[in-house]
Amino acid sequence: MASFASSAVTVFLVLGLVSVTTLAGTPRRPIDVPFQKNYVPTWAYDHIKYFNGGREVQLSLDKNTGTGFQSGGSYLFGHFSMQIKMVPGDSAGTVTAFYLSSQNSEHDEIDFEFLGNRTNQPYILQTNVFTGGKGDREQRIYLWFDPTKDYHSYSVLWNMYQIVSYVLLPLRNQNHSFYVDDVPIRVFKNSKDLGVRFPFNQPMKIYSSLWNGDDWATRGGLEKTDWSKAPFVAAYRGFHIDGCEASAEAKFCATQGMRWWDQKEFRDLDGLQYRRLQWVRQKYTIYNYCTDRKRYPAMPPECRRDRDV
Repeated sequence: MASFASSAVTVFLVLGLVSVTTLAGTPRRPIDVPFQKNYVPTWAYDHIKYFNGGREVQLSLDKNTGTGFQSGGSYLFGHFSMQIKMVPGDSAGTVTAFYLSSQNSEHDEIDFEFLGNRTNQPYILQTNVFTGGKGDREQRIYLWFDPTKDYHSYSVLWNMYQIVSYVLLPLRNQNHSFYVDDVPIRVFKNSKDLGVRFPFNQPMKIYSSLWNGDDWATRGGLEKTDWSKAPFVAAYRGFHIDGCEASAEAKFCATQGMRWWDQKEFRDLDGLQYRRLQWVRQKYTIYNYCTDRKRYPAMPPECRRDRDV
């Protein structure tokens, strides 16, 4: 852990990414609430364990089944975060997912999928955005820290103007702890004027799950899950939800324009945040649909606006 933390500190200091001031457009920090306040298990209840009054939860995967949970409510815009400690050791074939999704055939969806790997090989984080049932907007990055050694926060800011996926990295040494501001790893702007659909009128639930994806997750399915290492365990905490709760049939948020995420400073990233995003793109991105000319001979129209090229 020391090598990951020290290298991350060095990178952030060298690039000027650590700030002691509050940046415009920085999402609010979630408060600590127990699992049962906002979430319910969805399948394989016996594969979920609860600790500390529900403030920590573990999901387990074995050869018989994985498991998952979802939010009790549906939300139309907001800030959604989760602290996760990934499956350690030989996690090849496993998929730990944290995502938002609506419930219909032309669904909207915002994905984090953490793809396991062999021991000492890095996790891959895949993100995707579905609008009107259409996805195929995959981006994959290596993480600049070990996500199995400690909890790390992953979040989505979703408003009428943009969707931003963030990673918050806690750094520690023997004497103190501190936080680096949220690092944006992906932006999906509202590009309806370019003919690109944007999620704006379908409330979504928040989901998380741990499951076997060894037909595709690690090296395209070449590396299979080693069931002798089961059960595989991912740990969770930080179950706060800061969103506009709505019925699944609602087409608008009753408080639209009045919540903190609707304000002007959250309509775009600022200069420092864009530099952080560029740092992730240059150093850690291993696949970006925007630059895949085999799949997309013409660049998808949203890519330049999202500054993904």
